[in-house]
Amino acid sequence: MRFQGLDLNLLVTLDCLLTERNVSRAADKLCLSQSAASGALARLRDYFADDLLVQLGRSMVLTPRAQELAGAVRNVLLQVEGTIIKRPEFDPKTAKREIRIIASDFMTITAFSPALRAISQMAPDLTFSLIPPQTDPREMLERGEVDFLAMPDVYHSPDHPSAHLFSDDYRAVVWGGNTQVGDTVTLEEFLKLKHVAVRFSNVGPSFEGWFIERFGNDRLVEITAGSYSAVPFLLNGTNRIALMHRKLAETFAAMMPLRLLPPPVEIPHVNEALQWHVYNDSDECLRWVRNHLIRLMGEHPPS
Repeated sequence: MRFQGLDLNLLVTLDCLLTERNVSRAADKLCLSQSAASGALARLRDYFADDLLVQLGRSMVLTPRAQELAGAVRNVLLQVEGTIIKRPEFDPKTAKREIRIIASDFMTITAFSPALRAISQMAPDLTFSLIPPQTDPREMLERGEVDFLAMPDVYHSPDHPSAHLFSDDYRAVVWGGNTQVGDTVTLEEFLKLKHVAVRFSNVGPSFEGWFIERFGNDRLVEITAGSYSAVPFLLNGTNRIALMHRKLAETFAAMMPLRLLPPPVEIPHVNEALQWHVYNDSDECLRWVRNHLIRLMGEHPPS
């Protein structure tokens, strides 16, 4: 079908080419031969009177015109999917669909584990992919690569709806046999101890790490971990100290010899929220899932 001279079927190909920036990879994703993908790129170049993708060294880069088109094309496709293409009526007992959510290991262990256990009883054929935070989670949501972000609200986009899940505070955590720390720890003592810190790959420091850095104090970081779930094991049998979300620290303290102390400085509470793309607002399946996640992961979830 053509609209003002443009074959609308090429919009999907254009979106994939601009995302992959590689004709071979785009062809694989679209289940096309490389020659067919190259031919589609040639037609798109002819229509827009622009190269769109140009070779630069060993990689291909977007032209300024392609950069302008990328976001608009993706939004058009998402809007068509969310508002025009109607899915079959949703029945949680029979629905089969993968739900993709960006969530840290903290959220996975303390919130998603019990919530998804409950959801699986109601919708046994729904599957969930819990994806660690990436370089730009908001861009993944914008592009429709994930259905939800379950992250602190400070990382959410102002352009899409969201709902508060719960708030949590922090605790200083040490091994139960740590001889250098009593029942409390002062800021001076805290800064002299060796620390286990968390820094997410390609994203940066964790929330409390970001706060400590802004507070103007440099910790003596002995070990940097890529996830919170590794921290208790790196404390065990040592005199190290770490800051952890209270809910997660309590979960591990029930299984390991850990002691939880008030942090030496007041760290703002972290407000976890669920965000979804505005075009998915009326998606019946996603609406059902998010309503149950909000209920099950809320401030006072049912037993």
